[in-house]
Amino acid sequence: MPRKTTIVLAAACLGIAAALALVTLIVVQGRGDTNAGTAGQAREAGVEGQPTAGGPFTLVNQDGETVDQTLLDGRWSLVFFGFTYCPDYCPTTLAFLQALKTELGPQGDDLQMIFISVDPERDTPQVMKDYLSSDGFPEGVIGLTGTTEQVAAAADAYDVFYSRSGSGEAYTMNHSLAIWLMGPDGKARQTLNYELGPETAADIVRRVMARG
Repeated sequence: MPRKTTIVLAAACLGIAAALALVTLIVVQGRGDTNAGTAGQAREAGVEGQPTAGGPFTLVNQDGETVDQTLLDGRWSLVFFGFTYCPDYCPTTLAFLQALKTELGPQGDDLQMIFISVDPERDTPQVMKDYLSSDGFPEGVIGLTGTTEQVAAAADAYDVFYSRSGSGEAYTMNHSLAIWLMGPDGKARQTLNYELGPETAADIVRRVMARG
């Protein structure tokens, strides 16, 4: 099956993918570092032990341009980490973000979406560009990758856990599942989880954005 068809199918079958991703969530929670709360919950950054996120990074976008944390300046952003060969969570999250953007209406046009790879060995800028242009994903998502050291520094800034599992070309990546809602000052405001559903998530985003 062509890779693009597989991605679209995964995005359409949210229920199946959610079940698979929940298994990943449990595994990562066992390591004590999802930063996303339990399934179906959203948590406010800096509340009840929730770590803050954000800080300096230098990465490369899907057009091969070097960018840094100033990418967040002056705009509300949703930031999450993943990889293009992810079979479930990442395509499901991107489909969720498309539904969230639709639910937000015109307000969603002002929300920047940033996908940072934890698999720089395979996720070159061109691979990121091809992946993010797939049907069913939001338009305008900014894909970021970089060297192993650059990705590690960005993940550290966002309290993101990730590790390689397996060997050879078929290896996969375990990683934290948080979607960070970042304010125009580049600081974290909230974490979201795709299992909230687009309507609930949109209500949370509106409330947080109204608070500034």
